[in-house]
Amino acid sequence: MNIQSVRGTNDILPSEVEKWRFLEENARKIFSVFGFEEIRTPIFEHTELFVRSVGEVTDIVEKQMYIIPEKEGMGLALRPEATAPVVRAFLEHPTDRDRLSKLFYIGPMFRHERPQKGRLRQFHQVGVEALGSYHPALEVEVLDLLRNYLRVLGLEDAHFKINSVGCRPCKTRYGEILKESLRGQFSSLCPDCQRRFEKNILRVLDCKNPNCQGVLDRIPLLPEVICQECKNHFAQVTSLLKDTHLSFELSPKLIRGLDYYTRTIFEVTHPHLGAQDAIAAGGRYDHLVESMGGPAMGAAGFGMGMERLLLAASGLIDKKVVSHFPFLYLASLGEEAFRANFLLRQKLQALEIPCEMDYDAKSFKSQFRRANKLSTRYVLICGEDELKKGMVKLKDMDQGLESEVNANEIVQFIRLKYEKNKSQKLEVRG
Repeated sequence: MNIQSVRGTNDILPSEVEKWRFLEENARKIFSVFGFEEIRTPIFEHTELFVRSVGEVTDIVEKQMYIIPEKEGMGLALRPEATAPVVRAFLEHPTDRDRLSKLFYIGPMFRHERPQKGRLRQFHQVGVEALGSYHPALEVEVLDLLRNYLRVLGLEDAHFKINSVGCRPCKTRYGEILKESLRGQFSSLCPDCQRRFEKNILRVLDCKNPNCQGVLDRIPLLPEVICQECKNHFAQVTSLLKDTHLSFELSPKLIRGLDYYTRTIFEVTHPHLGAQDAIAAGGRYDHLVESMGGPAMGAAGFGMGMERLLLAASGLIDKKVVSHFPFLYLASLGEEAFRANFLLRQKLQALEIPCEMDYDAKSFKSQFRRANKLSTRYVLICGEDELKKGMVKLKDMDQGLESEVNANEIVQFIRLKYEKNKSQKLEVRG
């Protein structure tokens, strides 16, 4: 019996890797323009980190974390999200706290969910965290960065939805309003919401159960009850967004499933994805750093699911990705010719010229089939006749032209061909 991959995981095969590299390389390029630096944290952390940051009464902590038991404590958890690990690393390795710290990450996350299209148990995220400012411009910069990145991927039609959940006192006050409004309809709530009623009433807002959604339709919306300071902050955010010509929808029912969010939150969706249409989400978290033992500090960020980005940009990225095919295939017949080609390949690869050859090919015909399959631009032919004459043949597979070249000059000849081909590709792309 063959061992299969674990349910909810996915092998990224060589034919797909170039698309992933396109996402990653453009993230690094765009994010660095905005002054963000890459950070890499371990894929597992102390479970307590996520309980304290994400919230004990959340789906992530209650149902979705992969726990690695330890003899003492709460054990270790494979990271279900990256904000808490990034903040933990930020606090553990102090830098210049007087300036805004801008960090981004790319990597795998883990959640024990029911696998479906665009949602895996091991999935990948790219995201940013900006720490050190309470100014409304922080959210706007983060959203502008996100817009620029999506534009590079060809996802200009992504839809931005924003809301304000207010500060901590606002959330506490709204929790009391929720309890008062829902107390008489407690029996209509699903078992999860009934349990959360006392522990964390705001989690009811994130419930996808149709019955619960029907009950919630009849209660006041969160933006209606936030304090004046939070309303002013949100007004500045929306005003700046309009100034930057970023189209958005005010979404008063939008809520995030993580406890640390305050004030501005947002979600980005795309029409290509159907019901599960979110490709990015984030917001402001002004108390997370302090709750983890650091100083009081404003912060904002977002995370994007890379699998969902690839689904949304399917067909668009294909046109942008540059495939890396061997420039030259070295075909040989006979032991001496094989040895000559093997040594030639070594010299060419030292010059960073991509080339390939087979070790067990029986005929030139089979080697040409292989070269065609690899989409190789040139095939170098070396057999007994070529060795006797001190020449090799070079066939242009695009134009069908064949030329003879002195074996002593072939390295320089191929190098010039390769450089010319590379410059032509750059002109086409430009």
